[in-house]
Amino acid sequence: MKIKLLFFLFLPLLAISQNIFSVEYSSQADLKVYVVDYNSQADLNVFKVEYSSQSKGNKGLWHFVEYQSEADKKIFFVDYPSQSDLKIFFVDYKSQSGWKTNSKKHLLY
Repeated sequence: MKIKLLFFLFLPLLAISQNIFSVEYSSQADLKVYVVDYNSQADLNVFKVEYSSQSKGNKGLWHFVEYQSEADKKIFFVDYPSQSDLKIFFVDYKSQSGWKTNSKKHLLY
Protein backbone atom coordinates (compact mmCIF):
# COMPACT_ATOMS: atom_id res chain seq x y z
CA MET A 1 0.00 0.00 0.00
CA LYS A 2 2.80 2.43 0.89
CA ILE A 3 4.56 1.68 -2.39
CA LYS A 4 1.45 2.57 -4.39
CA LEU A 5 1.05 5.80 -2.46
CA LEU A 6 4.67 6.80 -3.10
CA PHE A 7 4.30 5.95 -6.77
CA PHE A 8 1.32 8.28 -7.17
CA LEU A 9 3.05 11.06 -5.24
CA PHE A 10 6.11 10.99 -7.50
CA LEU A 11 4.33 10.25 -10.79
CA PRO A 12 4.07 13.94 -11.78
CA LEU A 13 7.84 14.25 -11.45
CA LEU A 14 8.34 11.43 -13.93
CA ALA A 15 5.98 12.88 -16.52
CA ILE A 16 8.28 15.36 -18.21
CA SER A 17 6.45 17.68 -20.49
CA GLN A 18 7.64 20.22 -23.00
CA ASN A 19 5.19 23.08 -22.78
CA ILE A 20 7.15 26.03 -24.11
CA PHE A 21 6.65 29.77 -23.77
CA SER A 22 8.64 32.22 -25.87
CA VAL A 23 9.69 35.26 -23.82
CA GLU A 24 10.53 38.75 -25.08
CA TYR A 25 13.82 39.22 -23.22
CA SER A 26 16.75 36.86 -22.78
CA SER A 27 16.91 37.58 -19.04
CA GLN A 28 13.45 35.99 -18.62
CA ALA A 29 14.44 32.75 -20.33
CA ASP A 30 15.42 29.39 -18.90
CA LEU A 31 17.04 28.57 -22.23
CA LYS A 32 18.40 30.49 -25.21
CA VAL A 33 17.55 28.83 -28.52
CA TYR A 34 18.81 29.31 -32.06
CA VAL A 35 16.89 27.93 -35.05
CA VAL A 36 19.35 26.48 -37.58
CA ASP A 37 18.85 26.29 -41.33
CA TYR A 38 19.76 22.63 -41.72
CA ASN A 39 18.91 19.47 -39.80
CA SER A 40 22.59 18.50 -39.62
CA GLN A 41 23.39 21.63 -37.56
CA ALA A 42 20.82 20.96 -34.81
CA ASP A 43 21.17 19.56 -31.31
CA LEU A 44 17.44 18.80 -31.27
CA ASN A 45 14.84 18.26 -33.98
CA VAL A 46 11.57 19.83 -32.82
CA PHE A 47 8.05 19.06 -33.94
CA LYS A 48 5.32 21.48 -32.86
CA VAL A 49 2.29 19.64 -31.48
CA GLU A 50 -1.19 21.08 -31.25
CA TYR A 51 -2.12 19.92 -27.75
CA SER A 52 -0.29 19.88 -24.42
CA SER A 53 -1.09 16.20 -23.92
CA GLN A 54 1.00 15.37 -27.01
CA SER A 55 4.16 16.95 -25.60
CA LYS A 56 4.97 14.33 -22.96
CA GLY A 57 8.57 13.25 -22.63
CA ASN A 58 11.84 14.86 -23.61
CA LYS A 59 11.69 13.88 -27.28
CA GLY A 60 11.46 17.19 -29.12
CA LEU A 61 7.67 17.40 -29.14
CA TRP A 62 6.98 21.00 -28.17
CA HIS A 63 3.66 22.61 -27.38
CA PHE A 64 3.79 26.41 -27.36
CA VAL A 65 1.55 27.80 -24.64
CA GLU A 66 -0.17 31.16 -24.52
CA TYR A 67 0.71 32.07 -20.95
CA GLN A 68 4.04 31.98 -19.15
CA SER A 69 2.48 30.31 -16.10
CA GLU A 70 1.52 27.27 -18.21
CA ALA A 71 5.07 26.70 -19.41
CA ASP A 72 7.53 24.06 -18.30
CA LYS A 73 10.34 25.98 -19.99
CA LYS A 74 10.68 29.59 -21.07
CA ILE A 75 12.83 30.12 -24.14
CA PHE A 76 14.29 33.10 -25.94
CA PHE A 77 15.13 32.92 -29.64
CA VAL A 78 18.58 34.41 -30.27
CA ASP A 79 19.99 35.85 -33.49
CA TYR A 80 23.33 34.04 -33.53
CA PRO A 81 24.35 30.43 -32.82
CA SER A 82 27.10 31.55 -30.43
CA GLN A 83 24.48 33.12 -28.13
CA SER A 84 22.48 29.91 -27.79
CA ASP A 85 22.36 27.12 -25.27
CA LEU A 86 20.55 24.88 -27.75
CA LYS A 87 20.32 24.72 -31.53
CA ILE A 88 17.03 23.42 -32.91
CA PHE A 89 15.57 22.56 -36.28
CA PHE A 90 11.80 22.46 -36.83
CA VAL A 91 10.79 19.25 -38.62
CA ASP A 92 7.66 18.49 -40.63
CA TYR A 93 6.81 15.12 -39.10
CA LYS A 94 6.52 13.88 -35.52
CA SER A 95 8.66 10.84 -36.32
CA GLN A 96 11.60 13.12 -37.25
CA SER A 97 11.76 14.77 -33.82
CA GLY A 98 14.38 13.86 -31.25
CA TRP A 99 17.79 14.53 -29.82
CA LYS A 100 20.91 14.53 -31.92
CA THR A 101 23.24 15.74 -29.17
CA ASN A 102 22.54 13.67 -26.06
CA SER A 103 24.85 15.76 -23.90
CA LYS A 104 22.32 18.63 -24.04
CA LYS A 105 19.27 16.63 -22.94
CA HIS A 106 19.58 17.94 -19.40
CA LEU A 107 18.65 21.43 -20.63
CA LEU A 108 15.01 20.43 -20.96
CA TYR A 109 14.60 18.48 -17.73
